[in-house]
Amino acid sequence: MAENPAQERTEQATPKRLREAREKGQVPRSRELNSMSLLMASAGGLLVLGSGMVKDLQELMRYGLAIEPARSMDTHSVVESFSSIALQSLTILAPLFLLLLVVAFLTPAGLGGFSFSVKAMSFKWEKLDPIKGLGRIFALRGLMELLKVLAKFALVAAVSGLILWSLIDELLGLGDEPLQQALSHVAQLCGWSFLACSSALILIAAIDVPFQLWQHSKELKMTKQEVKDESKETDGRPEVKSRIRGLQQEMSQRRMMEAVPDADVVITNPTHYAVALRYDQFDMQAPVVVAKGADNIAAQIRSIAEDNHVAIVSAPPLARALFSSTEIDQEIPAGLYVAVANVLSYVYQIDAARYDGAARPEAPTDLPIPEELVDVLTDRNDVDNQSDNRR
Repeated sequence: MAENPAQERTEQATPKRLREAREKGQVPRSRELNSMSLLMASAGGLLVLGSGMVKDLQELMRYGLAIEPARSMDTHSVVESFSSIALQSLTILAPLFLLLLVVAFLTPAGLGGFSFSVKAMSFKWEKLDPIKGLGRIFALRGLMELLKVLAKFALVAAVSGLILWSLIDELLGLGDEPLQQALSHVAQLCGWSFLACSSALILIAAIDVPFQLWQHSKELKMTKQEVKDESKETDGRPEVKSRIRGLQQEMSQRRMMEAVPDADVVITNPTHYAVALRYDQFDMQAPVVVAKGADNIAAQIRSIAEDNHVAIVSAPPLARALFSSTEIDQEIPAGLYVAVANVLSYVYQIDAARYDGAARPEAPTDLPIPEELVDVLTDRNDVDNQSDNRR
């Protein structure tokens, strides 16, 4: 039976998966790169520091062997001399050790970056499972390790044989040289031979590094379902996002309804649209839409406006234009300045007539609405008019 394609690890690891793997200590590492770097650093250190180190160690050995017979019988003197010699030896070798420490620290970081994970150091019972252990031995990684060991042995053996063959005359001639010169010559030969043998491992490292990167990427690959599940966890599940949007809309609608009592006028369609405007000539450059809605929300806006004695003006084209062109807390478009100014003037006239006891003024008609601001989505005013005519 064919495997479900959705369960095949065909997708590259996501940033979240890579971050979690790094936290667990799963980063690409190449032991061959580390070995090659340390060996070449050791060879380079011997070439640069070898002659001086040999001289210093030779002097230290001469000092250590030239102990007076009387002191050699004193336990305290022997321990003191040994401690002094050991400390001086470490001081002589310290530069080389420091170089190797820096290389050992920086080489792995150059491949997979710095990584310190407590989880990687924790004990895991599954590592004691013999079946999984055999699986790791006979897996592709185990085969690769075996091939690398054989290749290293063959390369180092071949290079070492060539070096010995090419230096055989110099090696045989060391016996004719003075001791000091012979020791320096030996240090030089060892350094260059060591560097040549170490350089042979560059080929192994050049093969192993891409393999480790490919292996690491393969191990972290994900199935399509895992990618989908992670996307849901990161972005939020659809039902949760829908609930959040609903709550946000509810809060926004509540704030919008709280702003209706402070409006100067509510312009309606007359039933399907309602837009509440507020204008303060001292603080605002143009009227602002504080609330708008259709159908049930429009009915709530009208009801709140009636309860708070906010003027309601029926101007269908203007209501549709405002509804479709302006968002909450935005100023009205410049093309509607004249039409809205006429409506606000009508509202102010109503207030003045009520205060003076005069007759109610007539509502403005033929308000100028630019064609580009006319609501082209739905002309629901025609539906309202047809319904009113039937009544």
